[in-house]
Amino acid sequence: MRKLLVIGIGTGNPEHMTVQAINALNEAEIVLIPRKGAAKDDLAAVRRQICARFITNEQTRLVEFDLPVRDQSGDYRGGVNDWHQAIAETYADLLQAETSETGAAAFLVWGDPSLYDSTLRIIERLKGGASFAVDITVIPGITSIQALCAGHRMPLNTIGDPVVITTGRQLRQGFPAGADTAVVMLDGECSFRHLDAAGFEIFWGAYLGTPEEVLIAGRLGDVSEMIVKRREDARAAHGWIMDTYILRKTTL
Repeated sequence: MRKLLVIGIGTGNPEHMTVQAINALNEAEIVLIPRKGAAKDDLAAVRRQICARFITNEQTRLVEFDLPVRDQSGDYRGGVNDWHQAIAETYADLLQAETSETGAAAFLVWGDPSLYDSTLRIIERLKGGASFAVDITVIPGITSIQALCAGHRMPLNTIGDPVVITTGRQLRQGFPAGADTAVVMLDGECSFRHLDAAGFEIFWGAYLGTPEEVLIAGRLGDVSEMIVKRREDARAAHGWIMDTYILRKTTL
């Protein structure tokens, strides 16, 4: 039985690696390093940096591969479903070719594998279609939410009130009912512009936990366009961006 180690690596800062994560990394026969094209080579570079810094097992090998690309021309859910299936098949082929029957393979996941990441769902697909059995171990990591709150030196919750984690796609349909605080992830369209700017504060951050970290906070009406411009400039400079933000209702 092959062992799959799904390791949370934090938001890009090697200092986010826990002792448990480092130990798991050194247990692996291979570490899978996905490539997402030249514009996003920084993402693979961070994984390489983590491996170079923490792997002491001379038998551990890095295996780089090109990640399948999602077709964005049609239905969103259908496109994601097909994309995940293609990744699962790629993983199965790599594991078959690169690991022994009892070997371990490490997947380095941004943030935490259980929060807004699809690696575990994809591995479930792999289990259903692979010709070999797998055992899965999940090592939690520091999330972008934790790094964002730390960067702004703030608690996530207010006293006695709920917090909702949502996406930009959902936010465009309105602020979540019954909550005064929302964490918005996977938002490439700055969906906070669809809200009543007078009613919210925003705490935004990009490249969290890295030397390139950018933080902006304030009343939504005051900083909305500043965030949009800063985000555009950062994406142009780096070729990619990872950002998230917290919205909180203001008390007038």
